[in-house]
Amino acid sequence: MIYEQERKQVVEYGRKLITSGLTKGTGGNISIYIPKEEMMIITPSGMDYFSLQPEDILVMDLRGNVVEGEHKPSSEYGMHRTFYQRRTDIRAVVHVHSVYATTLATLGWEIPAMHYLVAVGGGSNIPVAPYATFGTEELAEKAYESMKERFAVLLSNHGLLTGGNTLDSAFSKAEEIEFCAEVYYRTKTLGEPRMLSDEEMEKMVWRFGSYGQGGEEKL
Repeated sequence: MIYEQERKQVVEYGRKLITSGLTKGTGGNISIYIPKEEMMIITPSGMDYFSLQPEDILVMDLRGNVVEGEHKPSSEYGMHRTFYQRRTDIRAVVHVHSVYATTLATLGWEIPAMHYLVAVGGGSNIPVAPYATFGTEELAEKAYESMKERFAVLLSNHGLLTGGNTLDSAFSKAEEIEFCAEVYYRTKTLGEPRMLSDEEMEKMVWRFGSYGQGGEEKL
């Protein structure tokens, strides 16, 4: 079995999607990119995360061909592929249907600079991509365009997408942004949140870029 360690990691993080509350059932999808071989390791479509074994994880090339694996790949493989084709700074993608991020995405609300952790997304806000049907090239294109110069985007009426240089980094971003989404939602029920300045958010983006043991680590 090729890419055994990467496939084991995808299985591990697939289960963490459920235990962390970032998605329900078989929702969401995750992948790792191997740039040297231009191969994508991605979850299958519609399978229970706790039933997955490493051999159930698909290996695909960037033309959309399954190189190894017996199952149908995630319906969103095209969205993952789009980022690997065009973003050299993204080596893993996490897509979830977390409750608060999805609530804001359904409202069409971006997450503004109401907390310094918003900066883990690479800027002063988490933008919202226009709606498109799941599993389509239109969704992939809208997600990519809306996530330029960012590592996270809300998908309108759908969920949350994050990217990072490792799967741990992309997963951590999903957790932190879901936290920000919840804080923003709860704050809006009480009043208007105080916003951080552009200067402060620029400082936070820079600091998160060098955070941890060698940069862009789990927070």
